[in-house]
Formats: sequence, C-alpha cells, structure tokens
Amino acid sequence: MSPHFDALEIRDPAEREHDLFLRLPRFLSDAIGKAEGLADWLSGHDLSKIVDRQALASLPVLRKPELLERQKQNPPFGGFVDPDALEGARVFMSPGPIWEIQGAGADPWQAARAFFAAGVRPGARVHNAFAYHMTPGGFVLDTGARALGCAVFPAGTGNTDMQVEAAEAFRPDVYAGTPDFLQIMLERADRDGRDLSSIRIGLVSGGALFPSMREAYRARGISVLQCYATAEFGVIAYETSGQDGGPLPGMVVNENLIVEIVRPGTDDPVAEGEVGEVVVTSLNPAYPLVRLGTGDLSAIMPGESPCGRTNMRIRGWMGRADQRTKVKGMFIDPKQIAELIRRHGAVERARLVVTRDGASDAMALHVEAHAGAEPDAAAIEATLREVTKVGGQVHLAEPGSLPRDGKVIADERDYSD
Repeated sequence: MSPHFDALEIRDPAEREHDLFLRLPRFLSDAIGKAEGLADWLSGHDLSKIVDRQALASLPVLRKPELLERQKQNPPFGGFVDPDALEGARVFMSPGPIWEIQGAGADPWQAARAFFAAGVRPGARVHNAFAYHMTPGGFVLDTGARALGCAVFPAGTGNTDMQVEAAEAFRPDVYAGTPDFLQIMLERADRDGRDLSSIRIGLVSGGALFPSMREAYRARGISVLQCYATAEFGVIAYETSGQDGGPLPGMVVNENLIVEIVRPGTDDPVAEGEVGEVVVTSLNPAYPLVRLGTGDLSAIMPGESPCGRTNMRIRGWMGRADQRTKVKGMFIDPKQIAELIRRHGAVERARLVVTRDGASDAMALHVEAHAGAEPDAAAIEATLREVTKVGGQVHLAEPGSLPRDGKVIADERDYSD
C-alpha cells in the first residue's frame, strides 16, 4: 500500500490554507442542506462569505455542553449528522453522553499520519489497547494503522494478563493506547517473566504523557510519541520524531482541519503563542462540525517543524478550558457528578479530585452530607463508576469543609513532572 497521505507536506502553508477556505463555502452550503441542526445553529449567517480565518471567526463557537443539549432535544445527533451517511456506518456514544458517527474512507479520523510521524511503517504490527466498546477510540487508531498497511491486534482495555500473553505471542512493533497502560503491561511482563521486547514504538493519547514516563520508556528502548485526538474529529494534531526517535517541538495539526485558538468562554481568536481553547472546523460531510470548542487548552507555535512538515503547530494539550476532565482516557463532566448527587439524597455537595498514583491517573470523590444524613460510601462509589465509567474512591468530608469556589472537578495532577 502506498502511504501517500504520509508524505511530508512541503506546500506553502498559505497555499494549503487558501485551498481549504476555497472549499469551505460550498461545503457549508451542502452541509446545512443535509444537517438540520447545523443549519439551525448557523442560521442568519452568510456562509458564502466564510472565505478566510477572519470571516470564520464571525461564526459562533459551538461548545460541547450546547451540542450535548441539542442531542438530548433531538436524539441522537441533534441534527448535526447527514442522515444519508448513517447507511453502513458505525455510531458511537462518548461520555456526556455525546453521539458521533464514523466518516467514510479507509482512514476517516486521519490517524495514519500520526503513526507515520511516530516512525511506524507499512508491515508493522500494532497492539491497540484503546477501547472498542461504545466510544470510537479503538477504531480511530485501528483504521489509521490499517490504512498505513499495519496488522492490528484489537486488544481493547483491561484484562492485563491476557493482553501481555497476547503481546508476547503476536510480537507487536507498536503499542497504541493510553500512556500509562503500556507501563502497566511492561511491569506485569517483568513480574511474570514474559517478553515484550518487540515493542519499540508507542503512539499514545487519552492522557498526559509525563516527561518522566517518556524517559522511562526510552530507557527500555521504546520511543513513545503522542497524538491529540477527540471523538468528533479523530487526530487533531500529532508529535513528530527526530533522528533519535525522540519528539520534536510541538504537535503538527492534521490536514483538512482548521484549528483556531480562542479565549476561553468567547468566540475570539487569541494572538499566536497565547494559551486558549482549541476550536476545530472539519470538512467531514458525514459529521460537519463548524467551530466546535473542544474545551482543551493549547497555543499556536510559531514557525515550521524541524521535521519538514509545514502545517501549523500547537503546543499540545495544556489542560481544560472548563471542568470537563479526562481521566484514564475517559472524559468526566460536572453534569455526571450532579447526576450522582441526584441519585444519593444524603449527599449535599461533592467535589471530584483528580491526582496521580505513580504513573497512573487516580480520582477521589469528596462528599458532604446533609445535616443528620449518613451517606453510604460503598453505594456512592458504585454509582461513581457507573456514571463515569472510571473507578475512584469516596471520602466522606466534614460538613462545610469542601471549598466553595464553584469547582466540581479539581484536576490536581502535576504536568511538569
């Protein structure tokens, strides 16, 4: 298979952007004719004039809470999907819940470039430990790796012993999954005397790749790079490797996406280098999303990547513009904590605290009870797992001890280590 999509893009960036905006008005015209929710969202705007970034910035930013609400009112997609695209397609439900659809083509989420930039080549074997259940994460990387010409083992999540056993037999060259699960697999293999030395490259997402974690992998001879991906768009940007296999500065934005950085809570783009919310426009006819606010923070990096790719670079994931937080590859929303409180009448207030436990994410729910009430910590813990799909501890706090600062989710992970 010829990896034409992975060749270095050496076109002038202005020329590439001109081509995207040349296509955009016609794309928008077609999209609003098929996706009634998008048509309603963009009503009153002259889409024929959206021919550059300045004009694009005149359109409103669609943030995920608004998309979620519209999907609730008009399930499942809120009118943001072309109904004709549903024929023969996969659909997914991500936490929130927010519904998505898989686009057409061999690499609908544009993940092949991320693999290639990490050093993966056709013929490689990939152990894919992203989830294949309900959410699209597993398929995002699966389709990209296969489009590149790789063989993929769809390991999914959990079952560490079975995954280690399978990896020893399959002899994968590449691990794909969350940053911390690779370490869990390697430590389990060390304990059980199993050989996972075939893994030489990792492409990770869904969590923070801490510098100490990356160095620990390098010490084992594994080059681990990360990509920034969402369920709606697939791979938005990806790290590229230098001659030593280590990461070059920043992440290269994927082609066919228009990425802006806006001031959180507004629709206004910020200056180059300033931290703000990542806003993405995709020319995906199946799921035409225009100026969707991801809720993630990043910043545009000046100049071009030393690897030779000429597209815009961003600094990667720099935290959340809102309190919606990713834990072990799954987003947790304040609305989910509100649902937990609703189910447990004894609980008056709750605050989810996200920390690190070694190289892994950990979370604890601190709850205050109503006067005279006695919450059932075990029952609350079970509900926490049910509504968030992630396990965590429950701590009963003294009345009045939780901060009154408006935070429902407090991310206390140290991203500098």
